[in-house]
Amino acid sequence: MRERVLTRPYKCITMDPTALLETDSKSLRSVNGSRRNSGSSLVSSSSASSNLSHLEEDSWCIWGRMVNEWDDVHKKKEKQIKDLVRKGIPHHFRAIMWQLLCNAQNMPIKDQYSDLLKMTSPSEKLIRRDIARTYPEHDFFKEKDSLGQEVLFNVMKAYSLVDREVGYCQGSAFIVGLLLMQMPEEEAFCVFVKLMQEYRLRELFKPSMAELSLCLYQFESMIQEHLPELHIHFQAQSFHTSMYASSWFLTIFLTSFPLPVATRIFDIFVCEGLEIVFRVGLAILQMNQAELIQLDMEGMLQHFQKVIPHQIDSDKVIQAAYQVKYNAKKMKKLEKEYTTIKSKEMEEQVEIKVRFFNQISGQVTRAQEAEENYLVKRELATVKQQSEEATAQLEQARQTISRLQGQQPPHGTMLQLEKELVQARLKEAESQCALKEMQDKILDIEKRNTSLPDDTNVARLQEELIGVKIREAEALTGMKEMRQQVHDLEDHWQRHLARTAGRWKDTPKKNAMAELQDELMSVRLREAEAQAELRETRQRMLEFETQNQIHSNQLRRAEQEARCLNDRVQTLTSQNKDLLLQLQEIKRRQAEIECKSKEEVMAVRLREADNIAAMAELQQQISELEIQKEEGKVQGQLNHTDSSQYIRELQDQILELRQELQLPNPKDSQCIDDKRSYVEVRKYSNSMGS
Repeated sequence: MRERVLTRPYKCITMDPTALLETDSKSLRSVNGSRRNSGSSLVSSSSASSNLSHLEEDSWCIWGRMVNEWDDVHKKKEKQIKDLVRKGIPHHFRAIMWQLLCNAQNMPIKDQYSDLLKMTSPSEKLIRRDIARTYPEHDFFKEKDSLGQEVLFNVMKAYSLVDREVGYCQGSAFIVGLLLMQMPEEEAFCVFVKLMQEYRLRELFKPSMAELSLCLYQFESMIQEHLPELHIHFQAQSFHTSMYASSWFLTIFLTSFPLPVATRIFDIFVCEGLEIVFRVGLAILQMNQAELIQLDMEGMLQHFQKVIPHQIDSDKVIQAAYQVKYNAKKMKKLEKEYTTIKSKEMEEQVEIKVRFFNQISGQVTRAQEAEENYLVKRELATVKQQSEEATAQLEQARQTISRLQGQQPPHGTMLQLEKELVQARLKEAESQCALKEMQDKILDIEKRNTSLPDDTNVARLQEELIGVKIREAEALTGMKEMRQQVHDLEDHWQRHLARTAGRWKDTPKKNAMAELQDELMSVRLREAEAQAELRETRQRMLEFETQNQIHSNQLRRAEQEARCLNDRVQTLTSQNKDLLLQLQEIKRRQAEIECKSKEEVMAVRLREADNIAAMAELQQQISELEIQKEEGKVQGQLNHTDSSQYIRELQDQILELRQELQLPNPKDSQCIDDKRSYVEVRKYSNSMGS
């Protein structure tokens, strides 16, 4: 079709494009009037041009030159192009003009179309289901599995893969079907992508349909401004704008009007955008205002569905549409108002959700605090156990120290005891710190728990609520009884009035009896009023008693909480004092143990020094005895008797020295030298005896 339009030899090929676009209105109207039906069938074959009239030839000249010179014309003569489009695009030029108007030629996505058809879309089942409902009476789409249904499925599937956020939405198939009536499926796909991206259709077909709500809000504001009486009637009948205008915006009137009229409107939509929908919609309401005001909601629905489509005329509707005052600035203002309203609604919804979340989180927080309280108590028990173990170790260390006080431990044992004492003190300090932290945590949790409702408090509140409800039920029962009595008295009074209506005809005795009955009825009425006042007074007293009881219960609970807090404070204060006393006692004992250990260390060191000095003297005496022995051998002055006596004297001297020094067991490592000297003396005495 495009090649045919671009290569056809025109009689007016030498005419200036500006002159063609500025053709007088009569010529354009005649061209437009001779135009063939634009939506009844697909693009006709080349044989349709053989019988063109003169006016059709002029139309071919104007639109053909516009297509050939599009790059220059659409920049310089935008207003003239709009005027021509409003009068209708000829059927043969509609395909190429739609592509030029929306700039859908040579789109890169056209090369991806064949690859998209090979892929699988998650919306294929929905598309297959709705294809049979799209233009069911049109020859191109009415047969199942026909070429029209197949290419429609291909285009819808390809777009659902390109734009996965929108995917497939009902209503878009009517727009694609109209495009396929004019052009091949690849070009229809490109035009549809362009319309979705740049003509607000994508926002209309999003799952949230926020743009549709905005359009309906703007359209309703226009109705309120231009047609206030009709707007009031719609509100009185609860006839919302979405009940009749949603399909106008979603399908650009393709499902509401006959196809030729909807195609004329679609021409203008491709040229000017969504503004034409507002204009045409308001023009239709203006033209049918008198009939709509006289109908109820069901009648108006029937009128929109069955009457208006058969009465509509494309030229009249479009002419009336451009008489409607459309203010773009006001539409922007309405958009801001709608955004503000929606943001407030969102804030309210968020606030409601936050309140609900706070209620849930409050319950969760209570459970978490109870769990934390349990964990803290368990940690406190562990810390107490560690403190008891540290105390037991400290007591054991004290017993060990007291047991070793009567002994003479070596220097290494004292150092080990000092290390154990330092470790015990460190463990005790750590236990005290951990105990203090646990106490602080318990205090914090108890403070938070005081703000939460206790189980006993909840039970009391429930009891109070039950009591209040019982009193209220009793009061309501009394009020019902009183009303019944008043009603009975009124009935008696009415019957009495009916009986005494002809009292002036009766005798004086009967009149006196009637007066007595009147006084009796008045007394009963006063009694009923007094009883009603008494019951009201009792009801007020019950209310005051209930309020007094509630206040007294609140005061009692507050006093109980205050007493509990005071008891806790006193308990914690006494525990703190006991802990301080224990800490001071432990410090005093540790200081005493340190002093005793230092004194014992000094005593041990002194005894070691004395032993070393005694050992030195003993070694010196032994060396002197050895010298004397050597001298006796050299001189030969000793005989057998004298040498034996001399040896015994030496042995006696050695024993005396041992007793003086309290010499330890020879196995001791410190007395090895003494043992060696003792052995040498025995050997010497044996040799002298032999």
